[in-house]
Amino acid sequence: MKNKILGQCPVCSHSLEVTKLHCTHCNTTIEGSFEPCKFCQLPLEYKHFIEVFIKNRGNIKEIEKELGVSYPTVRGKLESVITALGYSSKPISTINKKEILEKLSKGEITAEEAVSLLKE
Repeated sequence: MKNKILGQCPVCSHSLEVTKLHCTHCNTTIEGSFEPCKFCQLPLEYKHFIEVFIKNRGNIKEIEKELGVSYPTVRGKLESVITALGYSSKPISTINKKEILEKLSKGEITAEEAVSLLKE
């Protein structure tokens, strides 16, 4: 099993720079200065969340079940990942009442979570 590329220095937590790439098929080696992708630089917990999110096709209810957390926690984790990737995120409070009621009727959130969101 191969090691996964590190995105952060294990000593000081700063970003790492990739300086060598190698093809195991034709034995070609390329040296230079390469920037790792945005996802490589994320902490492991964010990578895990993204994997769960994609596996469940963004279905918040399924993500809640798999991670054993509530709707607001899933939303919070998603906002954290969005911010870590360098994008500005919309505040959670921008969800309108109609969206909350639609999520409730589809079973994506519980009644308690809907009440909590409507009170924000």
